[in-house]
Amino acid sequence: MISSQALAALRRTLAEERVLTDAASLLHYGRDWTRYIEPSPAAIVFPLDVDEVRALVQWARACGVALVPSGGRTGLSAGAVASRGEVVVSFERMNAIRDFDPLSRTVRCQAGVVTGALQTFAEERGLYYPVDFASSGASQIGGNIATNAGGIRVVRYGMTRDWVAGLTVVTGTGEVLELNLGLNKNNSGYDLRHLFIGSEGTLGFVVEAVMKLTSPPPPTRVMVLGVRQLGDIMAVFGHFAGEARLQAFEFFSDQALAQVMAAQGVGAPLDERWPYYVLLEFEAAGDAEEARALAAFAHCVEQGWASDGVMSQSLAQARALWRLREGISEAITPRTPYKNDIAVMISQVPDFVVRLDAILSRDYPDFEVLWYGHIGDGNLHINVLKPQDWALPAFKSACEQVNRQVFELVRAFRGSMSAEHGVGMLKRDYLNVTRSEAEIALMRGVKSVFDPDGVMNPGKLL
Repeated sequence: MISSQALAALRRTLAEERVLTDAASLLHYGRDWTRYIEPSPAAIVFPLDVDEVRALVQWARACGVALVPSGGRTGLSAGAVASRGEVVVSFERMNAIRDFDPLSRTVRCQAGVVTGALQTFAEERGLYYPVDFASSGASQIGGNIATNAGGIRVVRYGMTRDWVAGLTVVTGTGEVLELNLGLNKNNSGYDLRHLFIGSEGTLGFVVEAVMKLTSPPPPTRVMVLGVRQLGDIMAVFGHFAGEARLQAFEFFSDQALAQVMAAQGVGAPLDERWPYYVLLEFEAAGDAEEARALAAFAHCVEQGWASDGVMSQSLAQARALWRLREGISEAITPRTPYKNDIAVMISQVPDFVVRLDAILSRDYPDFEVLWYGHIGDGNLHINVLKPQDWALPAFKSACEQVNRQVFELVRAFRGSMSAEHGVGMLKRDYLNVTRSEAEIALMRGVKSVFDPDGVMNPGKLL
């Protein structure tokens, strides 16, 4: 734990009212959405600018205290959990948006800018920030960058990485680095910006970012289709990808739909229930695009790939259909789900799901497993729901046994053990599923350069 002398020095580093040690604050800021690791931070601090973050890192090095970055705390891999007496650095008061450049379509954001606030800022200027997910009303840009967040529109717009034009970071040595300067073209050696994107705060803290904006998409329509077999989903994807400009392509199981219907009081989208559902959004600037999409749907029905479907006729209907997919995570939260977030090649998804579902059904028949995800980019979310009569430690232990089989299959498919949620602490010990021992050794070497004293979010990722 932090010494009284170090705590006194911390209060001299920041204004005393921005250093919290009360029990409620320690619990609130000491964890993310993960509930499997008990938080135990020493203090919570709220810097206001780059200079204060730099001063905090210098204090941490001098006192031998570790720092954990905290954004919207919407992570699912314990990447922002402080469990060993660390000081949590909350960026929520560093939330300014400035230096908007309409010609380059870029804007500078402090790390604590909420994703939804950047989306609104762009919309008010006739532009668009396309990285979007269910937690956009709480997640922060710094955290999105630290985990290279993806979300629902990766199939059209890519990951957070694709929208970062420049970064300001404070490393574990207390150096302030300006990376790429917001330039479109800059072939002047190593682009260190990309080392920090997805590094989960282990090399240093993102304090500001120059984010790219784009033109808003044309009007869109949303379809939900009922599907009998998982393999047919990929046939639907292949056909629609050739006939429509897809913004999103998601899937969820009927078990996942049932959870949303029960928790949120929404009705089923179709007259009959089907084992799986596809939710797709496509650009529909005019009647021709809509007609092509309807023809694509008819073709899928003729081929037996889809059984029924519905298409939105208004923005309200589109939002209601999206709620069926985006409401899943919130609906199952009371069941304390154990989450896996994996990716394989898109063409391998049906075979992977069939093989893993067989393993889970055989070895863990008492577990209720929900499937959903961004299937258009090969990303699957596997959620094991805790039985009501199981204690949390016993359930976590059992799920770690499940993990071994999940990740051995991921390894066999040459996939990723973390598609978009990050590695954090929960998935740290499985990094070698996706990364070779040589890669991991190089990662450790990179960390030692940027964080020689090991004060930046230790125990995460590596």
